Amino acid sequence: MTPERRDRLLTVVNRRQGNLTVVLENVEDPHNISAVLRTCDAVGIQDIYVLMTKAPRHKRWGAKSSSSAAKWLTVHQYTDVNELFKALRTRFDKIYTTHLSSDAVSLYDIDFSGSVALIFGNEQKGVSDEIRALADGNFLIPMMGIIRSLNISVACAVSIYEAMRQKTLAGHYGSPGLGGDRRTELLGDWGFDDVDPF
Repeated sequence: MTPERRDRLLTVVNRRQGNLTVVLENVEDPHNISAVLRTCDAVGIQDIYVLMTKAPRHKRWGAKSSSSAAKWLTVHQYTDVNELFKALRTRFDKIYTTHLSSDAVSLYDIDFSGSVALIFGNEQKGVSDEIRALADGNFLIPMMGIIRSLNISVACAVSIYEAMRQKTLAGHYGSPGLGGDRRTELLGDWGFDDVDPF
């Protein structure tokens, strides 16, 4: 491994954010999935949660347009809503769904300095009623045009880049967002050849 590659992996793992995640509910289009994964990697999200109650489980994530982002991420797949929320509640203080409703808050009013999970729904039906009932609230991306929705991968990108903006201002990328054991485990998965990187 070259020194440049080694430094790159260390920089990336130290900027991973353990208190921000994306959840995909029954997202079917592999291009949308791989685009979301690529953006999550770019923002420093390590763990992605996927609920597949209607769509088939995906064996290969990100094969189309993610530039191999899937191999750098940890994808947790669920087929049971309650099991998913049990896992999310152990790690995240707030869970928001993307849904256009009268009680939805603006994306820009979400405080991303805490631990937050953002749920994005199926391309046609959006986030299910069941998921919305379990979440802490809904959010929307302000829009000025006639069309009132964005493609899921675009909506996800807009949302988590706002999270990154806030987290950058709060200094979250200046210190590791994952514990030392987790970072060491990830580096091993990525082919890092130093047994004691920290």
